[in-house]
Amino acid sequence: MTGRPMATPGVSAGDVLGLIRADAVATRSDIARQTGLSRTAVTLRVEQLLALGLATERAEGASTGGRPPSRLRFAPNAGVVLAASIGASRTQVAVCDLAGEVLAQTEFPVPTDSDASAALGAAADHLDRLLMDQPTTPVYGVGVGVPSPVDAVSGHGLSPAALDETAISHLFRNRFNAPVRVDTDVNVLALAEHARRPEVNDLLLLKASTGLGVGIIAGGRLQRGAWGAAGEIGHIKVSGGAGRSCRCGDTDCLETVAAGWALLDRFTALGRTTSGLPALADLAAAGDPDALRLVRDAGRSIGEVMAAAVNLLNPAAIIVRGDLSRAFTPLAAGLREQIYRHSSALNTRALHIEPADAEAPTGIQACAAMILDEVLDPAAINARLASTA
Repeated sequence: MTGRPMATPGVSAGDVLGLIRADAVATRSDIARQTGLSRTAVTLRVEQLLALGLATERAEGASTGGRPPSRLRFAPNAGVVLAASIGASRTQVAVCDLAGEVLAQTEFPVPTDSDASAALGAAADHLDRLLMDQPTTPVYGVGVGVPSPVDAVSGHGLSPAALDETAISHLFRNRFNAPVRVDTDVNVLALAEHARRPEVNDLLLLKASTGLGVGIIAGGRLQRGAWGAAGEIGHIKVSGGAGRSCRCGDTDCLETVAAGWALLDRFTALGRTTSGLPALADLAAAGDPDALRLVRDAGRSIGEVMAAAVNLLNPAAIIVRGDLSRAFTPLAAGLREQIYRHSSALNTRALHIEPADAEAPTGIQACAAMILDEVLDPAAINARLASTA
């Protein structure tokens, strides 16, 4: 197809693919009616998508004397995206098709003494191994969620303690020769949550796990802040810190009294042992007195900080994710106690505080959705077509 135009002003091949993905069109005639493109222009765009493997066209139904009707469908097996949800204590990675369906995945722990380069390298190595078991297919992109603020432009970590200024995008781009999109884990989850409930234009996604963070959707848009550090509630100073040291190197951070790592330390100080934060949360949910008290107190501490966010941002909902959400009832009791005590009645009169439901995307699904939004954007599809012409 060298020498033929990739698109004419108006509706490009990438736009046509978007219509097919959304099931807004089923046939070439549908495309012509919806877009106003001529039959020749429709044929050009469809043939480009068929050649790239991003669409299929098959005869369906009985013929009425002429050519049998053919239906266009998006072909999610034309390529894959890679997803890496890198946490403070464990990492999940997956290979997904272009519809975001997980084809293969694995999970592994992140050692507490592991530096950022090692954790990111391990994620890339696991993705390599997963790819080896998949049919040969192009990697369209890599979506990465990390547990600390990220400069959304450079892909560099902003927290020295968590990421050591590692160039995350550079590492994954060099390894997989594909576009990379990186964001904070809570931002990725907030975007996914908003996509599920687009009518809620103002929500806070609270991740209460080994660390603490908030993803902010305000006015229907993710708020990253000037340097990508919006929502870093874990390192707000609190009066109950009692001089405790935080993982960030400072003292009296909210994390020192309410993050998962701090709760595990306090549980151990009580002479109790458990296999990890999920197990501690399960004990609290089952009514274990020590675990229950720790989780409820954590909810109170987080709630006092979240009250300021509620007064400032007036969200319609606070969605709770993370390992501590396994003990949602005691955690939310503490949250509500402090939020309703310290926030204005106007800001809390219709506020919903709830756990993510069973249909909510996992971290890796959210990472896959994030990169798919980029690599299947019409402009990206048109650029891919141009590169193969």
